[in-house]
Amino acid sequence: MKRLGGLWPQITSFENLYIAYQKARRGKKRAYEIARFALNLESELLALQAQLLAGTYQPGAYRLFSIYERKPRQIAAAPFRDRVVHHALLNIIEPAIDRQFIHDSYACRKGKGVHAAVNRYQNWAKRYTYVLKMDVSRYFPSIDHELLKCKLRKKIKDRRVQRLLDLVVDCSPEYDEHPVWFCGDDLMTPFERRLGIPIGNLTSQFFANLYLDEMDHYIKESLNIKAYMRYVDDLFILHDDKGYLKSLQTSIADKLMQERLLLHPRKANIMPTRYGVDVLGYRVFPDYRQIRNDNGHRFGRKLRQFAKAYAQGKIKIADCNASVQSWIGHAQHGDTLGLRKKMFNQTVFIRHT
Repeated sequence: MKRLGGLWPQITSFENLYIAYQKARRGKKRAYEIARFALNLESELLALQAQLLAGTYQPGAYRLFSIYERKPRQIAAAPFRDRVVHHALLNIIEPAIDRQFIHDSYACRKGKGVHAAVNRYQNWAKRYTYVLKMDVSRYFPSIDHELLKCKLRKKIKDRRVQRLLDLVVDCSPEYDEHPVWFCGDDLMTPFERRLGIPIGNLTSQFFANLYLDEMDHYIKESLNIKAYMRYVDDLFILHDDKGYLKSLQTSIADKLMQERLLLHPRKANIMPTRYGVDVLGYRVFPDYRQIRNDNGHRFGRKLRQFAKAYAQGKIKIADCNASVQSWIGHAQHGDTLGLRKKMFNQTVFIRHT
């Protein structure tokens, strides 16, 4: 791919910054920080543009918090002003680079997503006997800053864009990772290299796709694997030869080490596709699929909490409708009609007087 140039005027144009602002505020209009920015929108965008053009722009501090979805995750929320910059960057650089990704990379890409990935896997499961399912250990906290910057430079030649991307990468929160030594390291190497990009950033989703793009092409083109797909750090390869999949696991582990990453030791398994495999929140068989049990239990608890809060007058139906509709949309992609009927028949919303 020819490296991209001439991007800076497009990124810093007022029109692009305004579009970035609209994208950054989508679905979050009530937040105080966003309302304050919108109150003086033109002057805020002009000031941001001036700082970018002068090279004086500096990102603010992240707000860190934890969520629990099967396991605890630390989320880093950038200030709204910085999220506008992230959108402005990706508005321009992502479309051209995204076209170079393999077809079967599904995370956070237009026309892709979880349900497209599950459909693709299930079509392959009808044809292949075994699946090798792998997971990169602590992917986001383990991404190496220098390697990431090198990958960005292979795609982008505009130095001002490179500097802004470097700034976004360098301002990532510090991660307290256990040191890992790779081939060629000396004693101090793991302590000298910055690691980690924040879960929650728009740019991080793009970086996560880019960071393993070379490995994706290696698997598809050098190893000539037809049935391979990736969703962030979840990797799936399907084949009829179990021994061949075992050898591929070794090859991929070696390739990941070149990226200073490790396979999760307990999440690299070869399984018969006919027994059903956990794929991105669904248990997928060749001819049908179910949602994972923990997903149904978790939503059931949330639904009962909504009903209780509604009964006490703490919330309105509209306050929980988006969450309920989102889960229904997810569940409908599995064979869940009986589960959905049972769950909603058992939970009644009645306002106590």
